[in-house]
Amino acid sequence: MNVTSSSIKGMKVEVPYRLLSNSDNPKGLAIFFPGMGYTVMGPLLHYPTGMFLNEEWDVLQINYEYKSEEVKDLTDEEFDKMVVNDCNKVIDTVVETSGYGSYFLVAKSIGTIPMSAELQRPAFKDARAIWLTPLLNEQTVHGSMMNSRQKAICFIGDQDHHYNQQRFNELTKNPNLQLHLIPGANHSLEQNFRVLESINTHRTIMSQIESFIKKA
Repeated sequence: MNVTSSSIKGMKVEVPYRLLSNSDNPKGLAIFFPGMGYTVMGPLLHYPTGMFLNEEWDVLQINYEYKSEEVKDLTDEEFDKMVVNDCNKVIDTVVETSGYGSYFLVAKSIGTIPMSAELQRPAFKDARAIWLTPLLNEQTVHGSMMNSRQKAICFIGDQDHHYNQQRFNELTKNPNLQLHLIPGANHSLEQNFRVLESINTHRTIMSQIESFIKKA
């Protein structure tokens, strides 16, 4: 496997990224937007990374890591703008010089904010999206999910503090979006402290993600 590691100068900090490739003729590029405390090594992102590589997709991991002392003076709006800007610069660096014709966008938690913005990019009009614990109370995220024409799949737990029943129900109006509400699951899509149940939950989610990837 080929791994290219680099970084860009973001609004506040250096933003590292990795481009992984397991094929000389990739089907396309899968772009990963992790959570703040949930990196690409977390199971919800680590296992799909392997799935994409096994299916001969390249994988771009945007590994932003914002320490509290670096962003403590930012308002929520300014922080969101920073993450969107930084991800945009990474993607510009990789995508604008590549020959990829097909894309997946995969986001966990805070990563659903920049993914919402990137789904407006003309190059991603036919991309597929995977929403993992989206921030439904963020209007930009909810609006993007409501109005997106890209084929997408979404997973969120009913015990996730970002779950909003009314907004989730509104998402059923988008025929392009497959919705999966996981009973008892928290923001990590785990069953609190119930290890075997959490493993079974993740197994079900991974099976559904794998099927979604294979249909592309």
